[in-house]
Amino acid sequence: MHLARVDEIGMTMRTISQLGLMFRWLVDDVSEQTVAVQTTVNSIAQGNQDLSARTEQAAASIESTAAAMEEMVATVQNNAETAEKANDLSHAASQAAVRGGKAMAQVVATMEDISSDSRRIMDITSVIDEIAFQTNFLALNAAVEAARAGSEGRGFAVVASEVRALAQRSAASAQEIKALIETSARKIETGSKVVGEAGEVISQIVTQAQQVSGLIAEISTATREQSDGIGQIGSVVARMDHITQQNTEMVRQSAASSAALDWQARQLVDAVRVFR
Repeated sequence: MHLARVDEIGMTMRTISQLGLMFRWLVDDVSEQTVAVQTTVNSIAQGNQDLSARTEQAAASIESTAAAMEEMVATVQNNAETAEKANDLSHAASQAAVRGGKAMAQVVATMEDISSDSRRIMDITSVIDEIAFQTNFLALNAAVEAARAGSEGRGFAVVASEVRALAQRSAASAQEIKALIETSARKIETGSKVVGEAGEVISQIVTQAQQVSGLIAEISTATREQSDGIGQIGSVVARMDHITQQNTEMVRQSAASSAALDWQARQLVDAVRVFR
């Protein structure tokens, strides 16, 4: 009985020893796994910290970009409004130039009419001068015939003398009128040339104003389209900024969770060391 009990105790001790050895192996294995987990968690935590720093830098850059885009959008919109106003002013100037061209054309036509009328008046004056010359000649012949008639032709001689004097005054007046009209005609001709040159200049101005108006209209359209495009880019950047801010917050939370997990892994390693 005593020997059997000793054998049982020995077997029990061996079993306990084997269990202790197995438990030690288990603790060593758990310890190794815990250290590996701690290393992995530490690496993840470090990576999350680096990612958090980079994400914050990216968020700051995108935020600065978003602010710059807002300023650019405001500037481009202001430029678009200015271009629109310039387009309106250019169109109004072009219309005014067109009206000025039409008015100048009317002035040219009026000057040509005046010049034509002056030539007609000169022709009429020449006719009057010719009539006065012929009247003077007839009066002179009448005076000669009255002198031949003697006393009977005195009355006719007086009339012939008055007719001759009237013809001479008419001729003198016709010459003065002709001289004045010739002077006016020269001035009108000079004025017509000046007005014609001015009309050509205004015509060129009208053409150039229309071209400038067309270019400004194209610039206004392009600026408006650019404003719309930059506005869309600004909206995209704003959404990117919002998403980046959300990602930054998520990375911060992940970094905090990784730090907490790293701390728990350290606690687990310390707890396992107690059994070694």
